[in-house]
Amino acid sequence: MDTKIGAVDTCKPVCNDVGCLPTNSAVTIQHSPIPFNSAASTLGRHLARRLVQVGVNDVFSVPGDFNLTLLDHLLAEPGLNLIGCCNELNAGYAADGYARSRGVGACVVTFTVGGLSVLNAIAGAYSENLPVICIAGGPNSNDYGTNRILHHTIGLPDFSQELRCFQTVTCYQAVVNNLEDAHEAIDTAISTALKESKPVYLSISCNLPAIPYPTFSGEPVPFSLSPKMSNQMGLEAAVEAAAEFLNKAVKPVMVGGPKLRVAKACEAFVELADASGYALAVMPSAKGLVPEQHPHFIGTYWGAVSTAFCAEIVESADAYIFAGPIFNDYSSVGYSLLLKKEKAIIVQPDRVTISNGPAFGCVLMKDFLRELAKRLKRNTTAYENYSRIFVPEGHPLKCQPKEALRVNVLFQHIQNMLSGDTAVIAETGDSWFNCQKLKLPKGCGYEFQMQYGSIGWSVGATLGYAQAAQGKRVIAFIGDGSFQVTAQDVSTMLRCGQRTIIFLINNSGYTIEVEIHDGPYNVIKNWNYTGLVDAIHNGEGKCWTTKVQCEEELIEAIETATGAKKDCLCFIEVIVHKDDTSKELLEWGSRVSAANSRPPNPQ
Repeated sequence: MDTKIGAVDTCKPVCNDVGCLPTNSAVTIQHSPIPFNSAASTLGRHLARRLVQVGVNDVFSVPGDFNLTLLDHLLAEPGLNLIGCCNELNAGYAADGYARSRGVGACVVTFTVGGLSVLNAIAGAYSENLPVICIAGGPNSNDYGTNRILHHTIGLPDFSQELRCFQTVTCYQAVVNNLEDAHEAIDTAISTALKESKPVYLSISCNLPAIPYPTFSGEPVPFSLSPKMSNQMGLEAAVEAAAEFLNKAVKPVMVGGPKLRVAKACEAFVELADASGYALAVMPSAKGLVPEQHPHFIGTYWGAVSTAFCAEIVESADAYIFAGPIFNDYSSVGYSLLLKKEKAIIVQPDRVTISNGPAFGCVLMKDFLRELAKRLKRNTTAYENYSRIFVPEGHPLKCQPKEALRVNVLFQHIQNMLSGDTAVIAETGDSWFNCQKLKLPKGCGYEFQMQYGSIGWSVGATLGYAQAAQGKRVIAFIGDGSFQVTAQDVSTMLRCGQRTIIFLINNSGYTIEVEIHDGPYNVIKNWNYTGLVDAIHNGEGKCWTTKVQCEEELIEAIETATGAKKDCLCFIEVIVHKDDTSKELLEWGSRVSAANSRPPNPQ
């Protein structure tokens, strides 16, 4: 019997090196002596300098009485910019977006009321393998171990609730309530975030950041992050077995997955494509990690909603190598992928599995891909087959004068806006599918949150990404329902002087939910979105807003946003029909709905 990847019957569940471990040497933080009892020999300044050293120049925060002294010390660090957000959820989303560009991000909140508010964003960063350092100001160290009840708690003398909540969505947690082990806890947290590419949680007692302490006087004490190494015998065995498997195939293909980022293997993946000649595709959540200008690139593999002719080539291949895949119900379109495990080589960041076995552990993805490239026979059959069947995409029907704007016409114009100096942020919803069809020029960034899929993520993530990648102009696509969740931090974008272009897709509700399961709960109250942003602007900062309802108005808005208002934050509300969705969402929604509505297995 065939074993299918991403099938109902078997389902279990360009890279930036800043803040990331190098591949061939340890990271050493340089020593600079600081006299004890100076203002710089404190916990607060130690933490601030450590953040700067690993690549964090902007920290997203919401002040609260337990973190105010710590914020003073972060402000005092010359290399650090403290950005106040409207709420903790957006601060966490901003750190997520920042980490996508810089390789690491950080946010600071207050005890429990702030910590539990940011928790959802940290869970999203965990699911997306992003190193986010979440710092919470904690109670006075003298209150631990007493029977006191504090504000910002649930009224019990147990202060561990926040910690317990973070334990499942971070890879390391530390409660710093004494200075003796503070240095070790902070350094361990930061290094663990970088090594694991996951969020970490640090709680720092509110009375500790300003106190000089000897362990901080020689700041920073040098420490090293040892690079991960492949087991050499395992690597050789894995490469030999994979080469034998693939060299026997007639029309092999290769597909990149989202864990290429955490494995820091994007370049190695492209090197393998260059050497092998295989047809090259990406999973939807890996869009932007592989250059789409590659001569053998065939598009996005997403089962039934793949880009044109991509699924046919991938699923008809007699061997496929998936590098860093995540097969969940969304990426497998309701567990409907037509893949067979016995044809697959699955390469995860530190493990290689060939067909139904064998598996090789302690083998780093980038090492495996580079060594495999030296052993494969060149085989362009799959790409030649793609070239034979490929038919260029058609153009949307031409709009009549003042005809209501259609989404496919909108994205035809968006395509012309993209360059190496832009980055695309796609919110959860129909923007997922429309943005997948965009052809990214060399250097154009692309981000979306597919694994966690939290609506509203894109507002904070756009703030963070734009702050980290100031050389790019971010173009964000946000649905009206998602925008209503997190709209406030457009305010912070204006305070930071960002030049983002936001396309607010106003289609009167939660369209992605409508296509999975419709009901009156998917209809939302319509807002005057441009009026809201104008009110937030309030004459402070550079902001331009407009509404568009037809193609002529869209063309004029894009010309203004990229011309006269190119130095402004531009907010363009695009009004479209509530049923105007991509065909991919219609197909995907029906399949995910079918997966969600499977009856219980017989007992």
